[in-house]
Amino acid sequence: MPSEPNTYPGYRFPAEVIHHATWLYHLFRLSLRDIELILAERGVVVSHESIRRWCLRFGTDFAAKLRKRRPKPDDTWHMDEVYLKINGELFYLWRAVDQHGVVLDILVQERRNAAAAKRFFKCRLAGLKYEPRRIVTDGLRSYGVAQREVLPGVQHRTSRYLNNRAENSHRLTRRRERQMQRFKSPEQAQRFLSAHAMIYGHFRPRQHLITADQYRRSRNKAFRTWWQETCVPMLA
Repeated sequence: MPSEPNTYPGYRFPAEVIHHATWLYHLFRLSLRDIELILAERGVVVSHESIRRWCLRFGTDFAAKLRKRRPKPDDTWHMDEVYLKINGELFYLWRAVDQHGVVLDILVQERRNAAAAKRFFKCRLAGLKYEPRRIVTDGLRSYGVAQREVLPGVQHRTSRYLNNRAENSHRLTRRRERQMQRFKSPEQAQRFLSAHAMIYGHFRPRQHLITADQYRRSRNKAFRTWWQETCVPMLA
């Protein structure tokens, strides 16, 4: 007899449906109603509001599990900030990526001064047992103040052109911001972008740095890890 499908406590839909909806939302530029239609074509009748709650509830959890399994990043961190307009007010999205453009951390804040830079540095270092060898930033002086106080032994390189890796990683945020018709609150932006960066990056290795065969192996490994961490039985 076929075994009963795995379920999450308190949810009537199988775990495989919930994890697939969350995967679709974070990997592709699909609206909640788009995902509702995709699931309906497969015989799963669920409202877009339920899908929204799934993504809120499980996106952060799935991202946290993937973060624990991620290998140690390279020793050069690129940091940059970009503005977000939320309910008519300006906020700043601080982002750190490694030298291959893999997103390491993000933080939404109201300011871009030295105090905000120090808060971002401390947020990035929280729980880590290592420090980068070098950080690369643009010309914002707040980074220099934070580096001297929080990471005094780390080399700090300031360059508009060397920091393209961090600046380019903002493009994905801009696309999702437009697709979602802007973020509704700083908390929503922080919650979504933190989960999105981790889940999206887990399935999107830097393909230009590896061969096609390496990419396929990396993709298969990413799927195995995803199935394990989302409590969905792996396919035979």
